[in-house]
Amino acid sequence: MELCTLAYDHPDSVKLIADLQQVYVDRYGEGDVTPVDPAEFAAPSGHFVVGYLDGVPVACGGWRAHDVAEHSLRPGDAEIKRMYVVEAVRGRGLARVVLASLETAARAAGRRRMVLETGLRQPEAIGLYRANGYARIDNFGVYRHHPESLCFAKDL
Repeated sequence: MELCTLAYDHPDSVKLIADLQQVYVDRYGEGDVTPVDPAEFAAPSGHFVVGYLDGVPVACGGWRAHDVAEHSLRPGDAEIKRMYVVEAVRGRGLARVVLASLETAARAAGRRRMVLETGLRQPEAIGLYRANGYARIDNFGVYRHHPESLCFAKDL
């Protein structure tokens, strides 16, 4: 897979994010309501990648910086958002490649910890994060009191 750094609002990013939002609708009855500004994913305070197989966009993910302590967030955190691999190519380790790329970019940008939110109805995501060294933390942000949300962190 070829990973390309793209804008969050690039057409290939938008298509994959829309597909991911449909997964949320299918599993939870609604899309992700987390407020997101595409500018948050631009360097130096963010990063977004799209993975391509044979020129076709098949995976994406990004992070945005957090520099204010709030709930379980700490200054220096990078929050992972919009991790997704299209269903037809799952099981090939592509999500691990995207995740490793995001961690590398966050570390290079001076971020000290990766954080994320996922849901109870996403066992494959939970498994990916746990297998890659992420540990549960208290929920943060709009999901602070959401009963189906799980938040994780990993020191970089």
